[in-house]
Amino acid sequence: MRDIKEIKDFLSKDKIASRIKELAAKINTDYAGQELTMVGVLNGSFMFAADLVRELTMPVQIEFMAASSYGEGVTSSGVVKINLDLKTNIEGKNVLLVEDIVDTGLTITNLIDVLKTRKPKTLKLCSLLYKPARIKHPVIIDYLAFEIPDHFVVGYGLDFAGKYRELPFIGIYEGPV
Repeated sequence: MRDIKEIKDFLSKDKIASRIKELAAKINTDYAGQELTMVGVLNGSFMFAADLVRELTMPVQIEFMAASSYGEGVTSSGVVKINLDLKTNIEGKNVLLVEDIVDTGLTITNLIDVLKTRKPKTLKLCSLLYKPARIKHPVIIDYLAFEIPDHFVVGYGLDFAGKYRELPFIGIYEGPV
């Protein structure tokens, strides 16, 4: 049994699943009759991307990128590092960038800038979480599951120093940093 006493419940598994169905319905309407390339941002978005793609009704090609600006801490380092890039060409394709959380906006604005240079037909952002209190690099989130207050959250793919990603819910981390 895992010890998660430093995690305070925040968003339940059922609430997340319900909201994903709502987002998918909107995406299905917006891309009806078209193909979509979903680009999940690793590591944090893997659960969200997997659950979201299962609710989509159009043909979907799935790609992943890995980028980070956190390292081992709870605040952004200010430097974005791309650790894994796309394996396919996205020129002329409808691209949906799927992120776990938009916090300062640094990582996602850098990724959007990189992807725009590859000339997709469309490029939209879908984020599980958005923390407006911390935004430094504003970005348009086309599909947003939850806006949250300024808490450090873990679970459902989000981590603290590599821990807690496996939790089926999102909680507020209240443990030692």
